[in-house]
Amino acid sequence: MSLDRTVLAFAGVMVLLSVALTQWVSPYFVWFTVFIGLNLLQSAFTGFCPAAAIFRKLGFKPGCAF
Repeated sequence: MSLDRTVLAFAGVMVLLSVALTQWVSPYFVWFTVFIGLNLLQSAFTGFCPAAAIFRKLGFKPGCAF
């Protein structure tokens, strides 16, 4: 799997996890969802994604976006 697809899959899992935590644990976990959304926006404009840097060090093949 390429780095791009790995980052997108990770972001999707984190969004679903944060929604589940908001529903079943505490409504304050909605801020985790907000953080993920802001991180996705900043990576779209700057091209820098902390998750992509970590996955790159783990050996995932680079894609077009990262």
